Amino acid sequence: MKEIVHKKLNQLQATAICGNDISSSCLYVSALTIIYAGQYAWISLLIVAGILFLFRKIYGEVVGAIPLNGGAYNVLLNTSTKRLASLAATLTVLSYMATAVLSASEGMHYLQGIFENLDVKYATIVVLALFTGLAILGIGESAFVAVIIFITHLVTLTLLVLASVWFIFNNGFEVFHLNWQTPIAYGNIKMALFLGFSAAMLGISGFESSANFVEEQEAGVFPKTLRNMWGIVSFFNPVIALLLISIIPFAEVGPNKEKLLAYLAQITGGSWLTWLISIDAVLVLCGAVLTSFVGVSGLLNRMTLDRILPNYFLKQNKRGSHYRIIISFLILCISVLFATSGHLESLAGVYTFSFLAVMALFGIGNLLLKFKRKKLPRPERARGIAVVVAVCCIIAAFVGNMKLNINSFYTFLQYIIPSLLFIGIMLNRVILIRVLIEGLEYFYQPLRKVVIISNRYLRKMSVEINSQEFVFFTKGDDIAILNKVLQYVEGNETTKKLKIVYVKDHDLTNDALIKDLEVLDRAYDEIDIEYLEIKGVFGPDIIDELSTKWKIPKNFMFIGSPGNKFSYRVSDLGGVRLIM
Repeated sequence: MKEIVHKKLNQLQATAICGNDISSSCLYVSALTIIYAGQYAWISLLIVAGILFLFRKIYGEVVGAIPLNGGAYNVLLNTSTKRLASLAATLTVLSYMATAVLSASEGMHYLQGIFENLDVKYATIVVLALFTGLAILGIGESAFVAVIIFITHLVTLTLLVLASVWFIFNNGFEVFHLNWQTPIAYGNIKMALFLGFSAAMLGISGFESSANFVEEQEAGVFPKTLRNMWGIVSFFNPVIALLLISIIPFAEVGPNKEKLLAYLAQITGGSWLTWLISIDAVLVLCGAVLTSFVGVSGLLNRMTLDRILPNYFLKQNKRGSHYRIIISFLILCISVLFATSGHLESLAGVYTFSFLAVMALFGIGNLLLKFKRKKLPRPERARGIAVVVAVCCIIAAFVGNMKLNINSFYTFLQYIIPSLLFIGIMLNRVILIRVLIEGLEYFYQPLRKVVIISNRYLRKMSVEINSQEFVFFTKGDDIAILNKVLQYVEGNETTKKLKIVYVKDHDLTNDALIKDLEVLDRAYDEIDIEYLEIKGVFGPDIIDELSTKWKIPKNFMFIGSPGNKFSYRVSDLGGVRLIM
């Protein structure tokens, strides 16, 4: 079968896809932060920018070391267990799902300001369906649309900032002095800054998206997307907050919080700028919908390759899009829209806590990478203390958002618990199949015919799952390392067969290794261990050859962490996993 190849994304395209999500926060995060932090909102937003700067290094180190799709799921899969990785993946999918519905709905609310008779719920469904079609057409077409939206959004925000500065230049700082002297709503400056910081953390949602489609980006583009996203939110969010404090009295912020930038545009530039901001809001919020579809496609494809989801989702069209994943995601989004009746606070609850949990897990994944994969080459490193500080700040924001709206946290639990149950079933399906087999055998006599047919089918399923062979490429490791490999396979993979391959550049037989494997073969009697010595040089060519010859996918092949002298990057090996 001919492999489907599509063009990689350049810096502008990749930045646009994830940048539309994070830059759309400018439309609402300043208003939200001002409500809680008042005149100190811009400080809260600067603190968030500082935390995001720490996460640039955290993401850069992880994805630089393991440049594969999946984000937090990818790093945890390669440094911990499938269960923890699946938790991160579930949270990421929930975040994307809530982002898509929330962004589409918010965009249609802005559009309703132009077309008053617009039905927001059905318009939201139309937007979701349109971007489903665009995602199915392929990431190249998606990137073209994303770039147009992204550039339009930056130009519009720049015009708004310039118009606001000109307004202040002509009208003075009277409003700023009035707002600055306003008593703090939450008792003291520290509490105001903390609550404002917690609310402002929503302004960086979307930062994690680039890591979920890194394989679609050209070499060296990923760290640039992180730099670009950080620069945009670090400038526009605090600056817009300062301009709002200087132009709009606090008494007018609350009544206009849903469309505060449009209100600012009306004051500083008139109706033409208001209309431009409204159209831009519709476009960039729809761009955030596109980000969700692109990100979830890369993530769920990776999960399917790792057998967490059914192989049904691996099917691609001629453009290389996983259309079954995209259509399934659309169905989930529409079901959530109707389940919540378009209630934005419920969606925001799922969105907020999912996003913050994913960021925290990514930071934890970085620490695990430092501890477990010390020898793995990486282009940059985040200092351990910086990672700990960043994760602690995310946890603080999580607690702060619980304090701001505990009902939203309960809504989040209503979505995460069923999702985790589904993933738990998929991870433990072999055990469940065995339980079903035993249950059917118990009722064998009264239901003999049904039992025979069902038993045969379930055993066939169990055999098919367990018959999948896995491969570990050894460097002639000692028995302690090989024992850890078998412990990992036994604890994380549903297989009965493991090939241990020693690629050598000489004719000598490794007798010590053979004896060690004989001991391990007796210790792990449930795993059929086959030892092979192959003459050659370990690298992508020999992996491709063995994968084709044995019909074993590359993501079922394992290696230990390569050292600095290794000639290839992990991404060059075609998806081979690190387990040591």
